[in-house]
Amino acid sequence: MTAGAQADAATDTAGWPSWTLDERQLGDLELLLSGAFAPLAGFMSGADVAAVAEHAALADGTPWPFPVTLDVPAGAIASDADRVMLNDPEGTPLAVLEVTDRSPVYADEGNDGGPGNGGGADNDGGADNDGGADNDGGPGSGALVRLGGRVTANREPEHGPFRRLRLSPAEARTELGDVPVLAFATRGPLNSRQIGQLRHLAGQLRARILLLPLISGPADVVTRPEALIRSVLAAAGSLPASTLVVPVPLARRGGPADEMAARAVVAAAYGASHLFTDNADPGIPAGQGGPGPSGPGPSGPGPSGPGSSGADGDTGPVPAAVIPVVSAGDWAYDPAADVWRPLALIEAGTERAELTPGELGDLLDAGAEVPAWFTPPAVARELRSARPPRAQRGFVLFLTGLSGSGKSTIARDLRDALAERSDRGVTLLDGDLVRRLLSAGLTFSRADRDLNILRIGYVAAEIARHGGIAICAPIAPYAAARARVREMVSETGDFLLIYVATPVEVCEARDRKGLYAKARAGVIDHFTGVSDPYEEPADADLVIDTSAMSRPEATAAVLGLLKSGGWLSETEPQA
Repeated sequence: MTAGAQADAATDTAGWPSWTLDERQLGDLELLLSGAFAPLAGFMSGADVAAVAEHAALADGTPWPFPVTLDVPAGAIASDADRVMLNDPEGTPLAVLEVTDRSPVYADEGNDGGPGNGGGADNDGGADNDGGADNDGGPGSGALVRLGGRVTANREPEHGPFRRLRLSPAEARTELGDVPVLAFATRGPLNSRQIGQLRHLAGQLRARILLLPLISGPADVVTRPEALIRSVLAAAGSLPASTLVVPVPLARRGGPADEMAARAVVAAAYGASHLFTDNADPGIPAGQGGPGPSGPGPSGPGPSGPGSSGADGDTGPVPAAVIPVVSAGDWAYDPAADVWRPLALIEAGTERAELTPGELGDLLDAGAEVPAWFTPPAVARELRSARPPRAQRGFVLFLTGLSGSGKSTIARDLRDALAERSDRGVTLLDGDLVRRLLSAGLTFSRADRDLNILRIGYVAAEIARHGGIAICAPIAPYAAARARVREMVSETGDFLLIYVATPVEVCEARDRKGLYAKARAGVIDHFTGVSDPYEEPADADLVIDTSAMSRPEATAAVLGLLKSGGWLSETEPQA
């Protein structure tokens, strides 16, 4: 079996269960099918995962350094299913998994060492998930099952921005030719120090440069994958014209060793003879190796190719032992020469360190200029575009609290106050209104409550994506659902959680609709604060109690948070 095996015709899926892949699973599938994860031909079995953890090799002895797994909620796929259609989030059938192994995923174990992530997009227990398990938090979603087996392509994936740049490993190797290739796999934008080091090392190695923006999961500083690609393309303008940029859907692995190994395996598959490692990347220690496979690398010069020992700084084996890692050592900015160079060549005490990602993010949030010495102007423009100042950015105010806490009243006052500024559109997504329209027909079961919150979050995220302000005021009693909305919104804008912490006895005394009385009499089931729990937020950006402050004071407190954080200017609009 080969990792890139393709089906000759569309697979007959009659009667097969299907699984909608999440972003991580989708990226791993693409790398399996393209051959980037060769010699793997599919998702690993439980025995393979255990062997990799212990010996850095598959169960059959084939060297391999990190797990590649497919975890799904128990019950999502029938236990007797021997084939599963794997779909992208739009429902396109991409590949068939031949299930040859099932193994439980234990509480301290997840996909590649991280938290268990069985929930794919739109896996809501419908017919095509064969069994009705609720993959969004319902029965069975707490336990995961690992499915192992070969995957066979059904059709080419079509998702993702800059698809024209997404060369296969074979296409990239052909494009690069039979020459040394220095690769840099990155989850963040490049700065001038990295550009200088790449030019320096590529010159010593007489190598072409291959930039691999890793686009599965949030990118550093700029968050969105398309923004990362644009920033890397902008940086490529300061590198030799032969530089090749190939986006790769490689998800973050469990720890530094697995991350390093995964980058090395992928870089080698795409034609690299050397891998540049960045001293400033806290997750990837420079020049450090570890156990891993020593399988064949790509065609062309390998570790003993021209110039492989000519780079200064640290060199050492990649954990995968496919290609050597090279580092340029410690560099800094020399103000006297207006250039980045090795620290040893700069007069002691005059050097300038680069901005940390946090410092760079603070500059962008405030709308301050990115220093020209830190990154080329073309990259700075992309950074400002991807991360505009908070005063111009879309955001979501998410008010949560018990029924009668005052969150809807505060939300309406905030809508009016923010609309008076007229610089950004303001949309109010109140709990009762959403229930009548967006979530009509849903019950008050936990699964339906969570689905209601996710629908609100989706709409709010789209509003923020287009630079607007969304104000949400549902009860949102469960922390997991609120966290998913925060994650969803944070891909496109900013999320601020406001906990309206009015005590339940005050809420009940205010109850003009008589809901609490009906709940205590058993007329209303699943009533938060009476017969259903409310999980108090531990991650609120602001906590207010309307039993201890007036309505104007509560509204002013939220506006004060927006001003102090830079989302609103300190000056009031003119009357």
